[in-house]
Amino acid sequence: MSLPLFALFLAAFAFGTAEFVIAGVLPEVALGLGVTIPVAGFLITGYAIGIAIGGPLLAVATKKMSRKTLILVLGAVFTVGQALCALAPNFELLMVARVLVAVVHGTYFGIAAIVAVNLVPEDKRGFAVALILSGLTVSNILGVPGGTAIGNAFGWRATFWAVGALGLVATLIAAFFLPSKAGQAATGGSFLREFKALGRQQIVTSLAIVILVMIGQYSLFTYIAPLLREVTQLDAGIVPWVLLLYGVGSTIGVFIGGRLADWKLMPSLIAILATQAIAFTLLHFVSPYPIPMAIMVVFWGGVNFAFGAPVQSRVLAWAADAPNLASALIPTGFNIGIAIGAILGAYMLENGHGYQELPLIGAFALVLAVLIAIFSYVWEKRVGSTPPPASERQLAAA
Repeated sequence: MSLPLFALFLAAFAFGTAEFVIAGVLPEVALGLGVTIPVAGFLITGYAIGIAIGGPLLAVATKKMSRKTLILVLGAVFTVGQALCALAPNFELLMVARVLVAVVHGTYFGIAAIVAVNLVPEDKRGFAVALILSGLTVSNILGVPGGTAIGNAFGWRATFWAVGALGLVATLIAAFFLPSKAGQAATGGSFLREFKALGRQQIVTSLAIVILVMIGQYSLFTYIAPLLREVTQLDAGIVPWVLLLYGVGSTIGVFIGGRLADWKLMPSLIAILATQAIAFTLLHFVSPYPIPMAIMVVFWGGVNFAFGAPVQSRVLAWAADAPNLASALIPTGFNIGIAIGAILGAYMLENGHGYQELPLIGAFALVLAVLIAIFSYVWEKRVGSTPPPASERQLAAA
């Protein structure tokens, strides 16, 4: 892994840790700021809204800025934002700081993918996207447990300081080693072109697939701990280890998805989505049995995250002439799907359905995703459409 790619990965790891680690220290945050745990939970909701709304708006507003400069600015704001979180004297200011970090988070993942694919040969672009996405999965394996441990040992404010330091290191590496013209072509073109690109069926269907996959994943993952304890009958101390296995499977799946995207993008994406539908169905049936369930959780994590690199590579290919807004909308799609999935899961539970039935939401959502992917691919082949050519600036940058 080259140092520029490592810097992008490390920043993605920092952003992922910042988003998810709050769950590990939420009781301490609530106690420290004098609010209830449910109120403190709005720090997670606020972060998701910041990504979904602020990320795309900032991406469009900064499209003329040098990509390297933008990445450095985003890293600097992230670092300052974490410091503000650590220093926040009350809940309201902590919320403001979290939303600030979330906005730059939403912009970063779209821009980082654009820059990453310009740092590697064309046949390695799926792997480059997978590397950025792996920052999120690795943050769940290492960042969240590590940040939680730091918070338990030194207080929850120390967690924010540690994550901020991580962001600062990533920003410094990028400052020294990221090529000044990496992804520079993305600063070309007009704002109108950015919005017109969203009308291409390949981008519309890709975003729909992202939302459906996240609905399926988070209608179950939001409630995976009580499912493992009440349906699978695992001891509370075993549950974190099963979730660690999920994280390991997710990380492996990200890189498998990247390799498949570089091989045959759409056939691979369709196969991954179909495998996800099968995985959700199997989870429904094996959830009462500990060993089969543990194996399925690893497999489920792998196929869940294998789709990310192919779908993002597809968006980048079909928005090659106007990538900023389209790529920034991918995190928005993720967070919309996450919110809907959690709500659907809660609705099922509140209406008398058990935890074992939650995977059926995922099975249904993924069948829809498969149908959309097949429809999009067949339409694309029938019309004979091809991705838009890169601009002259992009060809020169590559």
